[in-house]
Amino acid sequence: MQPRIPRQSTGDQAGRRAEDDTAGLSAELVAVLAGARRRALRDGDRQIDTAHVLHSLLESDPEVNAAFEGEAQVARLLGYLVQRSIGYGLRWQSTVEDSGAVPVVSGAAGCSPPASAALEQARARAADRGDAPVRGLDLLAAVVADPQSRAVEVLTRAGIDARELFLRIEATAQGLEDDLTL
Repeated sequence: MQPRIPRQSTGDQAGRRAEDDTAGLSAELVAVLAGARRRALRDGDRQIDTAHVLHSLLESDPEVNAAFEGEAQVARLLGYLVQRSIGYGLRWQSTVEDSGAVPVVSGAAGCSPPASAALEQARARAADRGDAPVRGLDLLAAVVADPQSRAVEVLTRAGIDARELFLRIEATAQGLEDDLTL
């Protein structure tokens, strides 16, 4: 006799985790997360880390690019991220980004704990703003807020001060809020 409820494969579980990661995100950020997932899988990494998210944000969100100090800084950062993805970041390949804040979840291309925490923080930023969709700047601010994240390490290696970037994002967000109240 066959069981009435079919067994779920680990692929189904990974799909469910992906749905949890994208809950409440705009279509643009769902695409960003999908790009980060593809990059992680292609690079042979077990999880989407904050550097994958940063790379995908830079490639797809003009508002995120505008948060940096000009095109030269974005180009230098993208160059570093590309080098990392083609092998110069081998010490990171097949490892798990872990800030120690939450337990590591194993599985193919689920989010690392810091990346999951950044998604939650981005949702909270959007909720605090009273704006339903999570914007790329919300996610960028959350990614760079964790000094232990791989994204911050990548920024530092590219010569970008993550704290200054965070303050620029905050100033931009405040300017947007001021424009909305006029």
